[in-house]
Amino acid sequence: MTTIFISDIHISDDYPEIYQQFLDFIKNLDHNTNALYILGDLFEYWIGDDYPNPIFKKTQTALKDLSKINVSVFFMHGNRDFLVGDEFAEKSHIKILSDPSVIELYGERILISHGDIFCIDDKEYQSFRKQTRDPQWQEMILEKPLEYRRNFAQIAREKSLEHTQLENEEIMDVNEDEVKKILDKFNLSTIIHGHTHRPFIHNTISNEVNYRRIVLGDWYEQGSILEWSESGPKLITLNRNH
Repeated sequence: MTTIFISDIHISDDYPEIYQQFLDFIKNLDHNTNALYILGDLFEYWIGDDYPNPIFKKTQTALKDLSKINVSVFFMHGNRDFLVGDEFAEKSHIKILSDPSVIELYGERILISHGDIFCIDDKEYQSFRKQTRDPQWQEMILEKPLEYRRNFAQIAREKSLEHTQLENEEIMDVNEDEVKKILDKFNLSTIIHGHTHRPFIHNTISNEVNYRRIVLGDWYEQGSILEWSESGPKLITLNRNH
């Protein structure tokens, strides 16, 4: 059996090629896959479960269909889709996980996260994250009309792009010491995360502990998955027919 991890798919009307590749990917999963973990940013933006976007609704149906072949689907909020709620989860037959969470895979306990909580050197982003994860703030936003929320999402995307272009890449990456601190807190040595869009399996040794940090890739140019079977983890690029 195989467990699959993905993140940073960024489905939206702006990227129909991503949406189509994701649907093809979902349809090709079979009984050999026991679970799919989506570690944040499945969507480019999410302004509430009441948003009647056809692409989002079809994505919801595709995820629901996985339950027919007994593939369990787990979802973790990202920095773009932190407003995904219980209604979407129920209709998609997915389970929302807290960030971070601990799972067991082939006898090994592993920490999973979207990854942005470790980017502590990016003070501006962490301030934004703290605000948008506040339940009272989320309740306030979700009470606003759809048009207001749509405009808010657009402005947030533009500011994020501007921030990414201006900020130092190292500052926006995870802080390795923070990762190790959290791993030590949970008494773990392996973490899987997304957010930084830099797929790689990092192996480091610190204080005689072998740490493994597996970074998932984004789907802007091609698909990217982590496939984990009894033989271990393997990062795979899914080519896209342009």
